[in-house]
Amino acid sequence: MSRPFSLRLPQDMWNSLQKHLFPGDDDEHGAVIGASVVKTTRGNQLLGCELFRATDGIDYVPGKRGYRMLTADFVRHCALACANKQLAYLAVHNHSGVHKVAFSDDDMASHRRGYPALLDILDGPPVGALVFARQAVAGDIWLSTTRQIELECAVIAGQSQQTLYPSPQRPAESDSRYDRQVRLFGDRGQDILAAQKVGIVGAGGAGSLINEYLARLGIGHLVVIDDDRVDPTNCPRLVGARQSDLHPRWLPQTLASFLRRPTKLKVDIAKRVACNANPLIRFNAVEGNVTEPSVADQLVDCDAIFLAADTMQARLVVNAICHQYLIPTWQVGAKVQVDKTSGDIDDVFSVVRQLVPGKTCLWCNQLVNPTTLAKEAASSEQRAAQRYVDEVVTPSVITLNAVSAAHAVNDYLFAIVGPRDNDYETREIYWTKHRPLEPEPDIEVPRQDRGCSQCNKSLGSGPLKRLPVRSVL
Repeated sequence: MSRPFSLRLPQDMWNSLQKHLFPGDDDEHGAVIGASVVKTTRGNQLLGCELFRATDGIDYVPGKRGYRMLTADFVRHCALACANKQLAYLAVHNHSGVHKVAFSDDDMASHRRGYPALLDILDGPPVGALVFARQAVAGDIWLSTTRQIELECAVIAGQSQQTLYPSPQRPAESDSRYDRQVRLFGDRGQDILAAQKVGIVGAGGAGSLINEYLARLGIGHLVVIDDDRVDPTNCPRLVGARQSDLHPRWLPQTLASFLRRPTKLKVDIAKRVACNANPLIRFNAVEGNVTEPSVADQLVDCDAIFLAADTMQARLVVNAICHQYLIPTWQVGAKVQVDKTSGDIDDVFSVVRQLVPGKTCLWCNQLVNPTTLAKEAASSEQRAAQRYVDEVVTPSVITLNAVSAAHAVNDYLFAIVGPRDNDYETREIYWTKHRPLEPEPDIEVPRQDRGCSQCNKSLGSGPLKRLPVRSVL
């Protein structure tokens, strides 16, 4: 049996498609989406990469057997463009209605006539069709002339998440322990949280808090990535860390140090905390660095990512995953800036930055420093030869991490399931910096470079573009 197929679209593409399909004339309109294909154990995703809008009367004309049809020239142009980039071809049109939609008999007949030839042109990627109502979508995906599968759902990956189905979904009755949350988000909201797969990169001070929050909220699947172990200096900031994680109770610390007995992995502590909070949770404890290809691959089918590791390499890779795989991401952290000469404290703040696919980007905002990136990528011998000086160890406390972690998880909650105003998606996205002695946070409106290689030229490319992991840095 084929794994399910879902569709992810960046917000700007969805806005453009909605405006094209539903201009207010109550008529039918057409388009084609070129989509990259992601195959994972969780299922298959089609990632919106290119949108071809059909001009009424020129590309989309009265049909010979149905109401309307795409012209042969337009289909050929779009199919060749998709084949050239190894994209799936998805023909799009709209029907009337709001919450429920389905293909007509004429639609299905046209698929049987035309899709075998299109499969030959694409020579690998699937061919399919999508029909939209205002808040619903149905899809007919052709993997071959003998294998077709229905689209499960479409997710709009924007400032908030909107999921479209062929018809309204009835949520399961929520576990009574989530009663207080259900009173805010409803049974449907809790159902969505239980179906979410969320990645956390970094299981240290901020990451351990995010891990606890998400597990207690009822997230169904967590993937936590870190290659570090607990030590006496970070133990006070790690949620759930115990003295026995440093060394067994029966083994004196001096003897443990002498025997070089390894301390507990941070991801193992995170797993213990999450499973204690929610025994039903699925948990992947990944001992590794997100810059390793096999580790980064474990994030590509997540529904959201939290970046709680502050190396430039981690920023580079996770920023790329966000835009290539259309995954909303929150970068969090706390920083105490210290003058390297005097040792004086220059600044103290906690920060939250939401990365929206195709809209907000660490690279555009110069938050991936090429000099530091090159330094991190160099070997220890190279750094010594170039006379790099280790950074000064700066102060850190759990409360600073808690500020950024709580704000980020709240943002995620209200983006995924929270009540929102009608104009939520049109609001300007902003990033916040919280200082403990200031009554109001600093507000930063992120910049966007339309020529950016990450958030613009790689948007929705998925596996068709290599991630900037160590093997290709």
